[in-house]
Amino acid sequence: MQNVRVENILNGLSKSNFRNKFHLKQKDKEYIKEKGIEKIREHAYDFINKRLAPKYIPNDGKQTPMKGHPVFIAQHATATCCRGCLYKWHKIKAGIELSEEQKEYIVNVIMAWIDKEVK
Repeated sequence: MQNVRVENILNGLSKSNFRNKFHLKQKDKEYIKEKGIEKIREHAYDFINKRLAPKYIPNDGKQTPMKGHPVFIAQHATATCCRGCLYKWHKIKAGIELSEEQKEYIVNVIMAWIDKEVK
């Protein structure tokens, strides 16, 4: 069920002119290959736990850099970069701490986008 939800959201995001501007550069793809996809998944969980999951985020809307790590690029491409985008695209409300299920969904969206970019 979650795979269908992830595919549906990626399909919707692909129609957004803004979200469609984000792509991994060759150096990002090389970094993924060097580290391995499981390490990238770990990084995604770490970034989500620290930057997106808390109930209150003091710099919400500015917490995800636009470059520097493949997960950051993926977060902007998948509208998982801040709580405002998360609500607009994924209907996950701000002002509450993310559940484990929500975090898993977000990481799955990020990783599905990265997988498409790498292929």
